[in-house]
Amino acid sequence: MTGGPGAVLVLGEALVDLVPSGGDGDLRAAQSGGAPANVAVALARLGTPVAFAGGIGGDGFARAVEARLRAAGVDLGLCARSGLPTALAVAEPGADGTGYHFHLQDTATFRLPDLSAHTAGFGAVYAGGLAAVVDPAARAVRATALAAAEHSLLVVDPNVRLDRTLDPERGRAALRELCGLAHVVKASDEDLERLWPEADPEDTCRTLAEGGRLVVLTRGARGSTAWTAGAPPVSVPAVPVEVVNTIGAGDAFVAGLLSAMASRGAFTGRPAPQEVRALLAFASEVAASVCAHAGTEPAVPVRT
Repeated sequence: MTGGPGAVLVLGEALVDLVPSGGDGDLRAAQSGGAPANVAVALARLGTPVAFAGGIGGDGFARAVEARLRAAGVDLGLCARSGLPTALAVAEPGADGTGYHFHLQDTATFRLPDLSAHTAGFGAVYAGGLAAVVDPAARAVRATALAAAEHSLLVVDPNVRLDRTLDPERGRAALRELCGLAHVVKASDEDLERLWPEADPEDTCRTLAEGGRLVVLTRGARGSTAWTAGAPPVSVPAVPVEVVNTIGAGDAFVAGLLSAMASRGAFTGRPAPQEVRALLAFASEVAASVCAHAGTEPAVPVRT
């Protein structure tokens, strides 16, 4: 099993996205996805030791999901196995981003183990996405996050999704709690508007940062900004790129952020102000490399 102070434990879902293919809205291609799985693959591609802990089923989609993770070099020793089918996410790209309709119930994808006992063996633990709000996975994510907050660097990307299959109030409460436990929060402006609709996203970031967190707000083509306690915010522009695809760009960003932290020798929610800009710049390069081609896997930029 991959572990150690320089390794990341990624907790959550590996599912299949059904995405429009060939410009025909009625034709869809199956693409391995799930925000946590995307993060795990990106970390491995960037050379950061990573273990993925999710539920893997017994159908053909599950075999494709597992093959993708293994090919990237992700450790799957902590995954739960069952004969149930794999969850599906029907992607609906639009002018305001990609929406999804989910097929989640009675799938292997959300049969996650409680990994509380393993968190101390990793430098960082990532959580968020659907697994944080869909039972029975949500209970395991919460328990593991509570342990990670005590023993390692807890990184949360809420990745808020809206769908008729999800309870918005319960989901909002679960994700807000995770953000409160985290040492690092990476979120889009849309995420924060959904979680704290009464506040401006930047005000929410300042409030979260006052608790000693590193808080990173991503705005797509408008770049990213980071807040830390007692320091002015740091902003970095998006890397210019001809956009082919946006699915997985946010996942690549958080993977780039964690990989850059690992390469500097320490996972910390309180990087020095001079380091924050370099972390954001590298993460932006990784995200841009996903936007430049179809699929969700980044090219590997050169670290500076």
